[in-house]
Amino acid sequence: MLSWHQKMSNAKAVLSTAASLVASAMLVKSIANDFLPAEFHDSLYSGLRCVSHYLTSQLTVVIEEFQGFSINQVFEAADLYLGNKSTNTSAQRFRVGKTEKDKTLGITLDRNEEMVDAFEDATLKWRLVCTQVPPAVEYRSQNLGDYNSTLRSEVRHYELTFRKKHKDLVLNLYLPHILEKAEAIKVESNVVKLHTVMHSRWSNKSAVLKHPMTFKTLALDSELKKTIMEDVDNFLNGKEYYRRIGKAWKRGYLLHGPPGTGKSSLIAAMANHLKFDIYDLDLTNIQSNSDLRYLLLTMPSRSMLVIEDIDCSIKLQNRETEDATPNQGDRGDNNKVTLSGLLNFIDGLWSCCGEERIIVFTTNHKDKLDPALLRPGRMDMHIHMSYCNNSVFKQLAFNYLGINHHHLFEQIEGLIVEVNVTPAEIAGELMKSMHAEVSLQGLLKFLRAKMTQQD
Repeated sequence: MLSWHQKMSNAKAVLSTAASLVASAMLVKSIANDFLPAEFHDSLYSGLRCVSHYLTSQLTVVIEEFQGFSINQVFEAADLYLGNKSTNTSAQRFRVGKTEKDKTLGITLDRNEEMVDAFEDATLKWRLVCTQVPPAVEYRSQNLGDYNSTLRSEVRHYELTFRKKHKDLVLNLYLPHILEKAEAIKVESNVVKLHTVMHSRWSNKSAVLKHPMTFKTLALDSELKKTIMEDVDNFLNGKEYYRRIGKAWKRGYLLHGPPGTGKSSLIAAMANHLKFDIYDLDLTNIQSNSDLRYLLLTMPSRSMLVIEDIDCSIKLQNRETEDATPNQGDRGDNNKVTLSGLLNFIDGLWSCCGEERIIVFTTNHKDKLDPALLRPGRMDMHIHMSYCNNSVFKQLAFNYLGINHHHLFEQIEGLIVEVNVTPAEIAGELMKSMHAEVSLQGLLKFLRAKMTQQD
């Protein structure tokens, strides 16, 4: 039986031998660079790596910020998770920020800062590594490296270091745990973001959606609102249902009707209800079907794609003629986005690359759309946003004046049945005074004048 002093002596000897081997390996590598032909370098370096791998008990996982053009979801989750835990660790430097709509401070690790986490019986060391990128001389849209170098001043990645014996624990339990925790943090933060396209790619800069509209305050026919809410909730809880019937977990909505009937407000209410980020797509900014396909592939799950005024954005030719004549966008230049490309985008094989997505088209003129866009399975629900009715008026009166009843309601409701008036027009009149009597008298006068004009 070895004494404690003998064990310590043996341990020191092993460490000393290991240090000597590492130093020797570095010396051998230096000599090889100077004296051995280049064709021998790879074999020698491979052998040295094997020795190093045998001697170390640590393993490091690198988590880069981007996967191609897309944000690496593991990096994003780690950022949220570590920021949420950072104030309870020994980390020395943090970054703190807050937008108007954030409920709490956003905390992240500072550049090249380290922190230690514990999971079950494993100790895990995190380090945020930031490398400055020199300005790119030119931008070439088809080259991934050039694009990232041009639009980002630094490249970031996390290094996660742990003992080799915990490899399966980290990959199978710890990292999925971080993804789950990050999703919960997102929901709790209650922030919906608005994304747009830059250079035919989703911009890595987003804005917080400050639109306060909810289903509770949305001025929409009460029965229609109830139907939409039930449909959205069924979709949100329908993962197993969509898997069972063999369909991609996505839902398409076509909002159509006159201007001012609340299409944008409904989109905001849906996003705030689902807590889905909005990806606003202007087809005039897209150069080709391949760019359109790439945008779909890089859009994350649990998101809402919105294409507003689809009948006005570009002139989509029907499939019989689009191959013969290139499309002309509203700007007068060649636009290679075709109807076939858009149909594949929303309903083809590529549309299955992602889950839990909402697709919304809006138009003021449904009759101008190609019938191929309207067939079942592409736009699952057609929602007619019509002129104001009495249910909508009462919601607007409560929103703007805080009242449910007034002696002028009966006269106003009688005129609304006879006059084509949009919710936006009603809201415009109600905003003219905070005094209910004055505001409703003004609305009554407006409706009478409008009825005279329509006659």
